[in-house]
Amino acid sequence: MIGKLTGVIDYIGTDHVMIDVRGVGYIVYISERTRMALPGQGAPVALYTDMLVQETNLQLFGFTSRLEKEWYRLLISVQGIGSKAAMAILGTLGPEATGRAIALGDWTAVKAAPGVGPKIAQRVVNELKDKAPTVMSMGGSLSKTLEAPETGEVIESAAPTAKSSPKKAAPKANASAEAEALSALQNLGYSPSDAAQAVAQAAQEAPEADTSALIKAALRLLAPKG
Repeated sequence: MIGKLTGVIDYIGTDHVMIDVRGVGYIVYISERTRMALPGQGAPVALYTDMLVQETNLQLFGFTSRLEKEWYRLLISVQGIGSKAAMAILGTLGPEATGRAIALGDWTAVKAAPGVGPKIAQRVVNELKDKAPTVMSMGGSLSKTLEAPETGEVIESAAPTAKSSPKKAAPKANASAEAEALSALQNLGYSPSDAAQAVAQAAQEAPEADTSALIKAALRLLAPKG
């Protein structure tokens, strides 16, 4: 199993990149966000990878962080979601927003990914909503990106730029603050699903909030109404 590749970019395709690792070219399929975040041809690069093993085919899928890879693995565990659909969801939302959408039960956000219909989007939310808190609680450690070799450059999990795509980047919340807030709420006795939903909504409303601010906002959301 190949879990990570470090090498030089040979070329970048529409949905994949070839990475030259000591003279061996590996074709790695990537999301649109990852493609737009890559440096140019001939530049050093490092990606986490997951291998799809089929009877007559082997494919590598690449990710800029372990958080993105973890969500990919969870997404493909859902019936009806293959690698292409999982990459489309991650390419549209990014790993952090994918987690927030699932925790909030926002299947319409998931449906925005190309090729993902409403029934599949609802199934993704229903099957993964209980797993979202666990991934969110590990967000700080999983969201670190890999350093490119030699140059020390960091591959950012950036959204497509305005020059290359009309899509606007979704606000990026502080994954570490979300994880700490989630842990604090669970320590206060809130269930993982309730805590995850509150933290996700708070982070969505205030992407730059620190841990303390997220906890306060989440507690207000969890407070009894009326």
